[in-house]
Amino acid sequence: MTKIVKAKYKISRRLGVNLWGREKDPVNVRSFPPGQHGAMGFRKISDYGTQLRAKQQLKGYYALSEKQFKRIYKEAVRIKGDTSENLVGLLESRLDVFVYRAGFAKTIFAAKQLVSHKHITLNGKVANIGSIRIKSGDVIEIKESSREIQPVIESIQSPEREVPGYLNVDPSAFRAEYLQMPGYVDIPYPVRMEPNLVIEYYSR
Repeated sequence: MTKIVKAKYKISRRLGVNLWGREKDPVNVRSFPPGQHGAMGFRKISDYGTQLRAKQQLKGYYALSEKQFKRIYKEAVRIKGDTSENLVGLLESRLDVFVYRAGFAKTIFAAKQLVSHKHITLNGKVANIGSIRIKSGDVIEIKESSREIQPVIESIQSPEREVPGYLNVDPSAFRAEYLQMPGYVDIPYPVRMEPNLVIEYYSR
């Protein structure tokens, strides 16, 4: 088992939720924190703790570092409109998240690897930076030379998630189009996310 998979499982157990909605997530059978005293369960937390937990959950879902996540938050603040809606919209506009949502990878971690290993094209050109901002009308494809990669084939043939309405995906062509930036209600989170609490956390 790779370090990145172990880290993923630790995130779910630490938060006590099946963060990505996967059947094999250990939190499904061990719904308590890891560690010596984990079986004692989760203690009641303060308002600050609730806000911190919401931030850790949203950040963990997208597998971002604190520096990356805070940079996106600051950008969301600068944009006109509801900051929490801006935040989730910007998160969903990342190239690696687009690859994940399109069903070309079973996990966000696998999607990041597909991008960084240059298996993805954006509007016909190879793109290997997961943080690239996607716009309406942008198209991604699995490179023709990468379409025999077994994890990609398995993800397309046995999808674990429904494709959201803000994408148009053609699995047979290994192609997906980004139609528009989504709002919170459009995003198929498997667990409840509270971006408003994330805003409160950073506004303290």
